[in-house]
Amino acid sequence: MKNTMSKKHFALSALSMCVALASHSALAATGYASENGGTTGGEGGEVVYATTGTAIHEALCNRASSDTPIIIQVEGTINHDNTTKVSGDSCNTAADRIELKEISNVTLIGVGDGALFDELGIHIRSSSNIIIQNVHVRNVKKSGSPTSNGGDAIGLESDVHNVWVDHVTLEASGGESDGYDALFDMKKDSKYVTLSYSILRNSGRGGLVGSSDSDDNNGPVTFHHNYYENINSRTPLLRHATAHAYNNYYNGLISSGMNPRIGGQIKAENNYFKDSKNPIGTFYTNDMGYWDVSGNVFDDVEWSDDASKMHPAGPDPVSTTSITIPYDYTLDDADCVPEVILATAGAGTDLAVSDGTCSVTSEETDSGTTDGESSTGDETSTGSESSTGSETSTSTDLGDNLALDASADGDGKYSGTSYSKVTDGDTTTYWSPKGTTGTINVKGLDVVFNTVKIIELAGTEGTVTSWTLVNHDTGATLAQGTTVPETITFDDVKPSKVSFVINSASDRPQIAEFEIYNQ
Repeated sequence: MKNTMSKKHFALSALSMCVALASHSALAATGYASENGGTTGGEGGEVVYATTGTAIHEALCNRASSDTPIIIQVEGTINHDNTTKVSGDSCNTAADRIELKEISNVTLIGVGDGALFDELGIHIRSSSNIIIQNVHVRNVKKSGSPTSNGGDAIGLESDVHNVWVDHVTLEASGGESDGYDALFDMKKDSKYVTLSYSILRNSGRGGLVGSSDSDDNNGPVTFHHNYYENINSRTPLLRHATAHAYNNYYNGLISSGMNPRIGGQIKAENNYFKDSKNPIGTFYTNDMGYWDVSGNVFDDVEWSDDASKMHPAGPDPVSTTSITIPYDYTLDDADCVPEVILATAGAGTDLAVSDGTCSVTSEETDSGTTDGESSTGDETSTGSESSTGSETSTSTDLGDNLALDASADGDGKYSGTSYSKVTDGDTTTYWSPKGTTGTINVKGLDVVFNTVKIIELAGTEGTVTSWTLVNHDTGATLAQGTTVPETITFDDVKPSKVSFVINSASDRPQIAEFEIYNQ
């Protein structure tokens, strides 16, 4: 797969890139969000720039009416400290979440260096025609401190229809016992919804459609080109409703995946399941759901035996119903789904999408960028290069390693290893995560840099099979790829902390050095 990008667009200013992302003249809602009259968000409305949660609420409250179209461009970190309740005739907001309540015709889109909603969830209630795009929501809790949105990263409830959530990153740091609930929940009459090109990771619960057996008026919903990683269950839990799941990548489902029950039905096409348990079936109940399956790849998947309240579709899944889809869509071959998803899903990927033939393109926007071209500049290809526009280098004359003056931490370490070993200048010592996934950070930075070099311990090169480099301060993706290149370059940044996230590996990774340079 190769994404060819024209160099004539390298000089786009930050402002023009914001306009490109905010323009929806060529971006159209897909899946069930395109039905029931369609989903256009704030198309044609005023464009407002916001760097705090309070500013987002003010933008909603300053409209002429609750249905006046508006596009809210968001940049920076949105958290409890900068989010307050704002009152007005065209809004109904709250202080502990981003509240999209009793409103319509709104687009909320991350721009510039990215929009990180840190420990603060997005709540859509009694609203319609909503688009949420290019944002990162992390660590929203229902217990502990601080709490927000019932522990859901994004939650829809109470007469919601026509919502498109696209190119977002939703993540937690554990399950219910750690204070988290779900990443994407729909309940109490939430209909005509699409979740596309998004990352859902490190959570006990992916999400549900229908909060109880009596909550029977939700859906239909489409899930396509999403990356589910290290999720215990609920991808989704589906009560009564109809769902269409195609071209998703499920990596590391711990207990179960798609769980239609009590009449719920799901059409699962050309998905890729890897290192997972019970990816499809009716689980934890004997009130059966149904599945229409075709073209899926099951790579190292474990199936439980059929038993009371445990009804997996495998080991040889066959359809138990037939579902007709009312909209047009194009299927990528399942074999290429991991590669496509790792290049397109999540915030900070310039809204890259698949063209339906296992290749990646960029949507045309008013800034002049056309399919196959990027508004961020750096040219990429497959092989040892990054898949997000960050060009790799083979130069060994990188200058001073700025990480030697910093420190390190992470989300866990294997016995006998240490975070500090990645900044000690010694390539014979190393850090390893507890498993095949994990995060290592270099922190305490106060310098501009544009180059990172990740060195795997000699003899373990190639162990990492999917990685993301993240500006920890903003949550913006700096680069990502499927192999660790010699060097990774990107536009100048100055975060206090930068994260190397290992999404998957063939064995426990051993990272000897995490070097940082300004070239």
